[in-house]
Amino acid sequence: MTSFSRLIPSGRKLLVFEAAARTGSFTAAAREFNLTQPSVSRSIAQLEDSLGMALFERGPAGLALTPEGRELHAVVHGSLERIGAVIRSLQERRKTARPVVTLSLSSSFAMHWLVPRLAAFQASFPGVDLRFDLAAGVLRGIPDNVDLATRILPDQGLDCPAWDFAPEIILPVCSPAYLRRHGRLDPDGDGRGHVFLHLTDHDMAAWGRVWGGVSDRAAGGGSWLEFSDYAVILQAAMNGEGIALGWVSVIADALVRGVLVSASDCVIRTGKQHQLVRPKGRPASRVVDEIRAWMTAEMGRSLAALAQILPDFPKAPPG
Repeated sequence: MTSFSRLIPSGRKLLVFEAAARTGSFTAAAREFNLTQPSVSRSIAQLEDSLGMALFERGPAGLALTPEGRELHAVVHGSLERIGAVIRSLQERRKTARPVVTLSLSSSFAMHWLVPRLAAFQASFPGVDLRFDLAAGVLRGIPDNVDLATRILPDQGLDCPAWDFAPEIILPVCSPAYLRRHGRLDPDGDGRGHVFLHLTDHDMAAWGRVWGGVSDRAAGGGSWLEFSDYAVILQAAMNGEGIALGWVSVIADALVRGVLVSASDCVIRTGKQHQLVRPKGRPASRVVDEIRAWMTAEMGRSLAALAQILPDFPKAPPG
């Protein structure tokens, strides 16, 4: 099949031809394309030369299409009408399409904090669909194709818009049943008789800051279960299988409900913030801003409820 570009060297000249044929005037076509009348006349002449046929008869009475011109114009005009109809249909469809917002979260945060709120989310945003980009372990980097992410940014930041969401507060947690069976953890002891649920991605130094000597797996008396998915660790802790490190941003609701309880008096306040982050270069969006405000308000309610049973915890995200 002969290439269209070989038949018509310039698609714009074909559009100018259609306008001149439709209006019956080079001057009217020039106004439509913001050109001069001589420029339109040259475009038509060049198109006729490239096709090897006359498209207009030019006479004292004005322009008239040749038989070839009428046949070509009928096809071009009909095609442009159909193209215009498709474009308008696509534009209308886009206006009425439900926006899709992509959230980059840890699987544990999604499972234990957001999933219980999905009905409330859908009531607040009935016209919005969510897509989840989930990480099972430590969150690293921010994908470019997400609209909003939860991250603890490095001290130097990532040069992207970020809003404080929840303080990073960590404490050992277990189920009430586990606590009744095994008692509270003594950070100064060797952990004998306890089971510790550990995330593979976590440096053991993080445990040492909470447990003291308990984190020395070689010398300690406890046993360890290691997982690559923090959501599974929390579920195991809720099921009474052991003690886990709990990040308040994830487990606040579980603590309020009593599904998890503090396993010792050790609490770490790192001074860092879990933040809601918009990836660098991602355009601002009204619906994403509204979702960010909704999530921040929901987290504020979580922390306020937690403060009723742990009074020294902040009641709302700072900032």
